[in-house]
Amino acid sequence: MEGDGNLQIGNSNYNGEEEGDPESNILNTPLLKRHRTLSSTPLALVGTKVSHIESLDYEINENDLFKHDWRSRSKTQVFQYIFAKWTLACLVGLFTGLIATLINLAVENIAGYKLLAVGYYIGQDRFMTGLLVFTGANLGLTLVATILVVYFAPTAAGPGIPEIKAYLNGVDTPNMFGFTTMLVKIVGSIGAVAAGLDLGKEGPLVHIGSCIASLLGQGGPDNHRIKWRWLRYFNNDRDRRDLITCGSASGVCAAFRSPVGGVLFALEEVATWWRSALLWRTFFSTAVVVVVLRAFIEICNSGKCGLFGKGGLIMFDVSHVEVRYHAVDIIPVTLIGIFGGILGSLYNHFLHKVLRLYNLINQKGKIHKVLLSLSVSLFTSVCLYGLPFLAECKPCNPLIDETCPTNGRSGNFKQFNCPNGYYNDLATLFLTTNDDAVRNVFSSNTPNEFSMFSLWIFFGLYCILGLITFGIATPSGLFLPIILMGSAYGRMLGQVMGPYTKIDQGLYAVLGAASLMAGSMRMTVSLCVIFLELTNNLLLLPITMFVLLIAKTVGDSFNLSIYEIILHLKGLPFLEANPEPWMRNLTVGELGDAKPPVVTLQGVEKVANIVDALRNTTHNAFPVLDGSDSVTGAGTELHGLILRAHLVKVLKKRWFLNEKRRTEEWEVREKFTPVELAEREDNFDEVAITSSEMQLYVDLHPLTNTTPYTVVQSMSVAKALVLFRSVGLRHLLVVPKIQASGMSPVIGILTRQDLRAYNILQAFPHLDKHKSGKLR
Repeated sequence: MEGDGNLQIGNSNYNGEEEGDPESNILNTPLLKRHRTLSSTPLALVGTKVSHIESLDYEINENDLFKHDWRSRSKTQVFQYIFAKWTLACLVGLFTGLIATLINLAVENIAGYKLLAVGYYIGQDRFMTGLLVFTGANLGLTLVATILVVYFAPTAAGPGIPEIKAYLNGVDTPNMFGFTTMLVKIVGSIGAVAAGLDLGKEGPLVHIGSCIASLLGQGGPDNHRIKWRWLRYFNNDRDRRDLITCGSASGVCAAFRSPVGGVLFALEEVATWWRSALLWRTFFSTAVVVVVLRAFIEICNSGKCGLFGKGGLIMFDVSHVEVRYHAVDIIPVTLIGIFGGILGSLYNHFLHKVLRLYNLINQKGKIHKVLLSLSVSLFTSVCLYGLPFLAECKPCNPLIDETCPTNGRSGNFKQFNCPNGYYNDLATLFLTTNDDAVRNVFSSNTPNEFSMFSLWIFFGLYCILGLITFGIATPSGLFLPIILMGSAYGRMLGQVMGPYTKIDQGLYAVLGAASLMAGSMRMTVSLCVIFLELTNNLLLLPITMFVLLIAKTVGDSFNLSIYEIILHLKGLPFLEANPEPWMRNLTVGELGDAKPPVVTLQGVEKVANIVDALRNTTHNAFPVLDGSDSVTGAGTELHGLILRAHLVKVLKKRWFLNEKRRTEEWEVREKFTPVELAEREDNFDEVAITSSEMQLYVDLHPLTNTTPYTVVQSMSVAKALVLFRSVGLRHLLVVPKIQASGMSPVIGILTRQDLRAYNILQAFPHLDKHKSGKLR
């Protein structure tokens, strides 16, 4: 399907209000007020590309082949598998660290030479020429990033974190982790960040780390895979999920030099399923990333990285600042947390509106996406260059060791249009890279460096840029724009509280950035550790925890986190951890009754019936019944569940029988391997069956998962949803509470789409008045 973003997003409403008590007793009213059949929309935006969405198979398929393979594994094979997992985790960290270093070197050098050229013209008072050079360079870099995304890899747009969250939740996001997507993400991030757009490289680095993990697990790009035997053991959804979790943690670590924060980010924000063994491997991956980054930092400190210097790899060191706070400081710290929660929720609200508007623009075609990106780049460049003319020149402090003034690529005191001995504080914040801008706002022991007027302009502009930049067709991250906004109002509050507090203004800026991130992203533990590792000051821990808790609590009372909003806007069927309260008033039996009848197969089935089931349905699994009638479904035994991909593989390999009989164990092992069945292959259109073959038989018993998860029909939808999400299922069978004679042993099969609140309300609209405030 063409990826022009022509997906109408119309089923989202984030301002839903509580109507009545969701736990009110409605047991006296009939539950089955069914308005229409349970429906689903398997389309979603992945990046800016409209894709058909399927679920992933995280469940272990315990068929006869798997059981034999499990029993026959030697200790050597088990050791090789474990060793391979740790080797891949190491490689994920190694390549993520190398690519992060490459991106930082490229951004700092490209942006550095651009700023040096602009500074040269400013030093000669050729301000109009400086504007043309500044704007032209930014437009060129933005154009490269946008064209690559729009025409070559639409899935590389945005941060990629919502899609990663969805993947780890069990949603297949097509082309999200491909080789082309990764290359475009790398080059596009370099171009967009070097162009001075209000976006960061942190989100893209998380996506790049996940792409590296996925490509390593499958042996390379789709068309050029390495066919090593040991790599084939990782070509399944379960192992790829673990690798991508390691990749996402490595990406955060590479962005912030925060190994523990990266692990906690994966645990708190992106991963749905977690275990201790995965914790160790993600920590190992982030440790490798830190080693790589540290090695390159040592090389760059010796002057071998061009203009990189000590910048690029974000590290806002405030360890030299003496942290002293008293009981009276609880008031401004509380205010920072409250402001962060309110401003974060406002940012989420308005960004939601902007993204819906951008969706309408993107529907008009690819050229409109390019023009939108260039318009944002032009506006950004003009504002960054023009607004410093509004600021008053401030005299340099002779007691400060740093050079003042300067027109170089970095520095805390940019001269811009000021005479010698004076500096322009707005130019210091605007005519630099985003990383250096944050360092300047975080600067400590400089209480009079920035005027309140300049901080207000800085805060207002980055609020506007943060809203209009995210959503254009370039790789973009949300971390740094939110840090820029939060640090501005934190420093402003620090200036107001100056005479009444012992806390440095730079530390107020750090707390402001943390509070706004918690208010928008709703993370706490991982954010706390990331900021500690960023600032290198453990004494900030108590007040940072306090601010994050307040900001998250305030933000949660207004709307969802920014990533949850984006997930719903894109239509990705993400299953929330907490079911809606009204789901306890509906049973899975009633939910199954709202669906079309279940299509079942017999244990030894005719090829014609299998072909008919595959051709006339889009189901990805079929219950296999023994001693049953495939038309009425009446039978005595539910043998298990067989996947569509396995049926297609059977037809492609022509594994047919001339008579209706059970096969021997050796016959199956001769034709199939467990590793082969773990791969996805469900393109039924490539299968050609002759009329004579239609009359033959297939024994489905050896390929059937004999231990599928089942729930009794009286179980509540809320309880079934918790089971479905926790285990990472793709299909959940509904069985009768009492099986009467002539009754099918399976009465329904539930999938991810069936358990989504919005889809349930399409079939049961009477529940709409009992929806909670969070329901879209």
